[in-house]
Amino acid sequence: MARRNKNKIFENVAVTEAGAKGKAVAKAPDGKVIFIDNAVPGDIATVRTYKKRKAYYFAKATEFAKLSDRRTEPECQHFGTCGGCKWQHMNYESQLHFKENEVINQLTRIGKVNPLEVIPILGSEKQYFYRNKMEFSFSDSRWLTLDEINSQKEIEDRNALGFHIPGMWDKILDIKKCHLQQDPSNAIRNGIKGFASEQDVSFFNPRKQEGLLRTLMIRTSSTGEVMVLVQFFYKDEEKINLILGYLKDNFPEITSLLYVINEKGNDTIYDQEVLCFAGRDYIIEAMEGLQFKITAKSFYQTNSAQAYELYKITRNFAELTGNELVYDLYTGTGTIAQFVAKEAKKVVGVEVVPEAIEDAKANAKNNNIKNTDFFVGDMRKVFTKDFIAQNGTPDVIITDPPREGMHKDVVEQIINIKPKRIVYVSCNAATQARDLQMLDALYQVTKTQAVDMFPQTHHVENVVQLELR
Repeated sequence: MARRNKNKIFENVAVTEAGAKGKAVAKAPDGKVIFIDNAVPGDIATVRTYKKRKAYYFAKATEFAKLSDRRTEPECQHFGTCGGCKWQHMNYESQLHFKENEVINQLTRIGKVNPLEVIPILGSEKQYFYRNKMEFSFSDSRWLTLDEINSQKEIEDRNALGFHIPGMWDKILDIKKCHLQQDPSNAIRNGIKGFASEQDVSFFNPRKQEGLLRTLMIRTSSTGEVMVLVQFFYKDEEKINLILGYLKDNFPEITSLLYVINEKGNDTIYDQEVLCFAGRDYIIEAMEGLQFKITAKSFYQTNSAQAYELYKITRNFAELTGNELVYDLYTGTGTIAQFVAKEAKKVVGVEVVPEAIEDAKANAKNNNIKNTDFFVGDMRKVFTKDFIAQNGTPDVIITDPPREGMHKDVVEQIINIKPKRIVYVSCNAATQARDLQMLDALYQVTKTQAVDMFPQTHHVENVVQLELR
């Protein structure tokens, strides 16, 4: 018996909003919400559902009766297949509008807070070529286009160096030109792919767990320095030297040429030894006269120019006079801590990643900053009464947690010590709003400002100032 197709078709659907994970939003005739992959608010479309839940559908637009005024022509030839820049078909002014709306909706709906002041979202001067770090995967069985599949021709060139197809861990889209990272990123990626193919160096196959070339990471800095890290699956000195020698000889602008030999099933490098083939093992990022050494494992905001704007907003929201003890929770490599140090009496940074704290201490020393202390450990285990007794009760807390937000024990500790001001930086307004609700009994949200770190995507950072009631 044939399986009944449960997909539905809705005609003349008016697309009204955008936000949830980059999808457009509409209402179905039955009252349920429709999340649409390939539409823009203002479109009127026929949509076909492909997944159903109790209160909503997931769908794709198949025809458009009207195209939105918010639409624009995507720059990238890979748009629609690569899942990295879902909003390239929407003009930048509209992107900012919907990002700001999403933040305010999360704060008011989840957090039940009403900020006294909403400062307009800060857009990015660069809408393309703004990222300072990109990671690409090698594959010996690249993702084929529909035209290639339908041609029924034998495809000889199956090597790829690019991005994972959304939701598919073993499928890699070969990228010709990426619009996210400045030169020489595209030249390096295309160069190494072409050279390795010519020299018959094997590309990785994640299902079979074979092939030499695994991943390529490229980092650039505002100072013009370039780091390249190639990850190999096993030790083959001849071919490793061949690949790295090609990069060294053909791209003299590379200041840090590194490699990893990773025989694990996954390609994370944080538990691997990073080896230096040429140059130094770090690059330098600069901001307001401060210099930060960025290693292969360092965390640094991926949009350098907007990171500077984000940190300025954070410092302004802290309203420091020079007499305050500041705690910088989830300090990472201590960039925010060092950025605000000149306006504080002392800054104490806490972070779970040992290598990040090592970087923070080294950077503070190199920058001749003497009023910072950095500690490593799980935030909820380190941030205790004993820790506060040893380091002092903070006047101001700056917190920039990961996407999952702060652990409730950390929030409760903040409530216990009652700093006069909190500055909460977040890349996830939903978890930020959840934490703000916990703080609401003691703290008033006085200011909020979104910062667009990631043009062409739905992601957005948000900074909130809280004052003790």
